[in-house]
Amino acid sequence: MAAKPHAYPSAEVEARLARDLPRWRFEDGSLRRRYETHGWKGTMLAIGAIGHLAEAAWHHPEIAASWGWVEVRLNTHDAGGGITDRDFALARKIEEVVAWQPALEGGGLEGTPSSPRFAYIKYE
Repeated sequence: MAAKPHAYPSAEVEARLARDLPRWRFEDGSLRRRYETHGWKGTMLAIGAIGHLAEAAWHHPEIAASWGWVEVRLNTHDAGGGITDRDFALARKIEEVVAWQPALEGGGLEGTPSSPRFAYIKYE
């Protein structure tokens, strides 16, 4: 049987979020991030991406959604609902994928056209 994962104290969770994931917050015992979308298409695309990452990591968040937003909530049940390295790792990967803006990297990918017709995630 695997050892119970280490849950971090609240102060350390807050410090790590401030340092590594500033758009995430610690609320009601979960790491949380709300992604604003331009509508149902963007919401469903974000949910699909998050679902893929969660399944690949074998660490499953709670997801709440509506027409123009998706909220991810992470904690580790094996640690009594505390926040562990698993939560931080998955939060980083979700942030990397869902908030990715290829045009800012200066590579060969231009990113989504600026026309509202194609918009799906509201980037910050």
